[in-house]
Amino acid sequence: MPGVVTDPVSETLDNGESCLIITGAPAAGKSTISQLVAAELARSARLNGDFVHELIVSGFVWGLGEPPDEAARQARLTRKNLCALAANFADAGFTPIIDTLIPDREGLDYFLEALRPRRVLLVVLTPTIEVHHYRNTIREPDEQFFFEDYETLTANMRGFGTVGWWFDTSALTPDDTATQIIANAATLAGKGI
Repeated sequence: MPGVVTDPVSETLDNGESCLIITGAPAAGKSTISQLVAAELARSARLNGDFVHELIVSGFVWGLGEPPDEAARQARLTRKNLCALAANFADAGFTPIIDTLIPDREGLDYFLEALRPRRVLLVVLTPTIEVHHYRNTIREPDEQFFFEDYETLTANMRGFGTVGWWFDTSALTPDDTATQIIANAATLAGKGI
């Protein structure tokens, strides 16, 4: 409407207009950033992949655990549940902010297909490996996750190609990162999707 000023965030990111996926290697800042972004939107839901995976109480196997076939099956179940929740929230007018590790192109393709026809925005947090290690040391002891194979994981994630917004947050605070995502995700995070 002429003369009406609209908030660009609400037009493109808020109120279920998009499904925002925030991914990255362990200690990239996914959980912190997704919570900050979700808190700034008028209608949002934060969907934490670790929380959804840990809904399994008996028989739980973490993503790199043994046996590997069961770990993979549970990872697929987590993706399926995250997408179902995200679709339900988006269809009800809430922007789902999915906070999860997507380790490879196969995992990404699952999200993109399962969330279709909804608009998907992908932000890949890519601080340096040194920053990952540092951020892990400042976590609460029970939240620390010691992971040494960043090179392999990053190489696998590079299989995403040019999809999404690869965002180096090494020099940014969590608040600055969240502000940048809110301001730019609608234009940068939909690339190639």
